[in-house]
Amino acid sequence: MRRTGYVYDERYLRHNPGDWHPERPDRLKAIQKNLEESSLAELVVPIQPYAAPLKWVERLHDPEYIRRFQEACKRGLPIFLVPDCGICPESYDIALLAAGGVLAAADAVMEGKVDNAFCAVRPPGHHAERNRAMGFCFFNNIAIGAVYLLENFGLERVAIVDWDVHHGNGTQHLFEADPRVFYLSMHEDPEYCYPGTGFRRETGMGPGRGFTLNLPFPPHSVDEDYLGALKKEGLGRLREFAPQFLMISAGFDAHQSDPLAHMSLSREAYRQMTNLILDLAQETAGGRLITVLEGGYNLEVLEECTEDLIRLLLGIPLDHF
Repeated sequence: MRRTGYVYDERYLRHNPGDWHPERPDRLKAIQKNLEESSLAELVVPIQPYAAPLKWVERLHDPEYIRRFQEACKRGLPIFLVPDCGICPESYDIALLAAGGVLAAADAVMEGKVDNAFCAVRPPGHHAERNRAMGFCFFNNIAIGAVYLLENFGLERVAIVDWDVHHGNGTQHLFEADPRVFYLSMHEDPEYCYPGTGFRRETGMGPGRGFTLNLPFPPHSVDEDYLGALKKEGLGRLREFAPQFLMISAGFDAHQSDPLAHMSLSREAYRQMTNLILDLAQETAGGRLITVLEGGYNLEVLEECTEDLIRLLLGIPLDHF
């Protein structure tokens, strides 16, 4: 079996965006409870997160934006910038811990302590832009992790595969002019779904042109649509880029039972996509792969899909499920 790191900390439960909010602490409670009951918690390597140093957060986020976020939390405000970004006094510190969880996973993989990792962190991050909180996100966890891999460990090419049902506008925004990062997003058509970005025509800017690939799907798309697009177009472009490290923005809200979108993927689709990306990581990156939790708001689906993900990261074959 492979050595799979697992980033989790009970402090992540302290971020409370409001009792009404779908991005609630129960999401991580469900994941953790299921891993303990399935005995997978005994097979993974625990990775202790740390607060991301400001030098790495400021690498992608505007210092004044960071200060305003910190101040809003200190003042006990209920939201930050937009209504869907609910906060509490501890949200700033926990957001730093979420970004730092991805950095800790990067450390563990690059230092050879684990082969790959799953980061069960919150708040999520892929909607966060340089100076803008959006879609439950404040700091872009996976993007901070990518720039850390490039600039702390000297890598030259990192690929991010984002299969959250909502386009990762923040990740695209932060890297659209950077040819060191290939960003592939598979999401619901922006004509029908938040945040209204991620059209096929968005391919990057300047030196980063051609390093963004958006694969939008119409509402009610099924497993074959996603898997077909990934096999026919996505994997070829990723192989051409030849990433030295792969990262997955792992949202599970394109599932047919998720309440926040209009897609029809099954549990099996996520298993197959995980296997395809794992194979690619083995082929181009020596197996180095970090998966970072994004969306997914049906607790039963979260339990099932994260369990499958971790089993596959560990190297347990599908036919043993």
